[in-house]
Amino acid sequence: MQIHDLPYPDPGVPDARSGPRFLWWLFRNQLGGQLKSLAWGLLHFASVASLPFCVGVAVQAAVDRSGGRLALAGGLMALACVGNAVGDTFLHRSAVTNWITAAARVQQLLGRKAAVLGSVLTRRVAAGEVVAVSTGDVEKIGWFVEAVSRFTAAAVTVVAVTVGLLVYQPALGVVVAAGLPVLALAVLPLLPKATRRADVQREKAGRATELASDTVAGLRVLRGIGGEDLFLDRYRRASQEVRHAAVRSARMWSLIAAVQVLLPGLLLVTVVWYGVHLARDGRIAVGELVTVYSSVMLLTYPLRHFEEIAMAYSFSRPSARRAARVLSLERATDTAGTRAAETPAGDLYDPETGLCASSGLLTAVVCGDPDAAGRLAERLGGHAAQEGTSVLLGGVPLDELPLDSARTAVLVQDKDPVLLSGTLRELLDVPASGAVDPRAALEAAQCQDVLAALVQGSLGAEDPMDARITERGRSLSGGQRQRLALARSLVTDPEVLVLDEPTSAVDSHTEARIAQGVRGLRSGRTTVVFTSSPLLLDRADRVVFLHEGTVVAVGGHRELVRAEPRYRAVVTRETEEETASAAGLRAGGPGTDMVPRGLEELEELEEIEETA
Repeated sequence: MQIHDLPYPDPGVPDARSGPRFLWWLFRNQLGGQLKSLAWGLLHFASVASLPFCVGVAVQAAVDRSGGRLALAGGLMALACVGNAVGDTFLHRSAVTNWITAAARVQQLLGRKAAVLGSVLTRRVAAGEVVAVSTGDVEKIGWFVEAVSRFTAAAVTVVAVTVGLLVYQPALGVVVAAGLPVLALAVLPLLPKATRRADVQREKAGRATELASDTVAGLRVLRGIGGEDLFLDRYRRASQEVRHAAVRSARMWSLIAAVQVLLPGLLLVTVVWYGVHLARDGRIAVGELVTVYSSVMLLTYPLRHFEEIAMAYSFSRPSARRAARVLSLERATDTAGTRAAETPAGDLYDPETGLCASSGLLTAVVCGDPDAAGRLAERLGGHAAQEGTSVLLGGVPLDELPLDSARTAVLVQDKDPVLLSGTLRELLDVPASGAVDPRAALEAAQCQDVLAALVQGSLGAEDPMDARITERGRSLSGGQRQRLALARSLVTDPEVLVLDEPTSAVDSHTEARIAQGVRGLRSGRTTVVFTSSPLLLDRADRVVFLHEGTVVAVGGHRELVRAEPRYRAVVTRETEEETASAAGLRAGGPGTDMVPRGLEELEELEEIEETA
């Protein structure tokens, strides 16, 4: 796999049982790239390791006044330099390729998992942790996967040079062979403490990221209630904790780096001292001493990769553990499904609550508990987060269909839809039947003022479809974002469209026009709207009222306002005293013929709309 071939056609099924298993799975899935990196690494390190031999031959040739051997040494040195340059260049290219492709594979896996889980993801894992995994953790995981092949090449080179020195000059080779394992293993006792400090730093950084994400997401609300300074102080404290943890971690890693510098220096001093002693006794030649000294000096370069692999693993292990935790999350139902892929049609029925949305009609659902309404809306889309009885569409259990088929048949727009940055054309470029024109969907969602605002805020955008939307639509009001999200859902034109409070942030006049527009555009299609707005309810073909998780009344809005006190209490926000008073009036007190408050408000809004 090369960088230009990304993304992967299929990133595979990860081994998410633990962090180390996930890292090993990534390595195995990049075996071709790892072998290529290993080959170039061996060429590079072997070329570096051969330079001392060339220098030693040259020095001895100069001492012996041998021009032929000096020329041979020069040729070998030139060949080693070429091998070093070529090996280093292509080692870097292959290593970076391994890094980027490993990171891209993890990002694809995380993206697919987020798409499968949907809103379930942030219910099980904090949003800050998800952000940390998809950004910084991905790079650290890629770093370790990339560093393995370079470390392997360095380790093979160290062993080969050590064996070569034992053969070339046994007296000094023994000293080197005894000292190198000490150099390689000296930092091992320090690694557990360094790893623990790195884990603490990662944990605190994750909490700070989560706090920052939550603060930014709720900044408008915080400003409204005067809590902005409180949360900023919390983030400052969390940031300082991260800084202190990073300093403590850096101190340990600086100690490890110091050990990696000190011990090779001591080994060099020992080799030089013992080598000079042997040279005085005539037991080794000057060229041999230079060769051994140069070899030990250059071996500090591949030995640095022992420190790097230790750092890479200690940093990537908690990152891989977090990634594996996210990737191991599953829905309560099998997203592959037990039925063949199909797009059923017909009535949408929920056996758990008794809710039935007739095919081709606009059904409004009133539920006094917003959380229960959100859970029901999610269940209507199939493959809910919690185990339970499957919703039926045309008699077909949605949980038994593949997740893609269930989502094609039933589209659920939750109460907090997200707008991605880009142009309006890109926002509306979603999988759709093609039967609904984007401009018709925008008109039905009453987005005329939104288009004008987008054009005004985008330089050089004459066509509203080319106007740019900022990240999460932050430059727009809540009602404008809500209407754009509604238009996006209408463009898809699914068999069943489920809308959870789609007009909670718009004014009554706009809400009335949206209700009419959605009704006209979705004519002949099944639409379910969770709402307590009288304007939407009055334009629905039928209204279903749920109380304590069960359907207790079905009918028209005006009929239910008159006949069902609990329904009227939810729709008109009546207090318990007002409900009791109305019940007393209906029991025979004065004013029995008075019109319920919900209908009075509805008639007033209709009069205002007609006047406008």
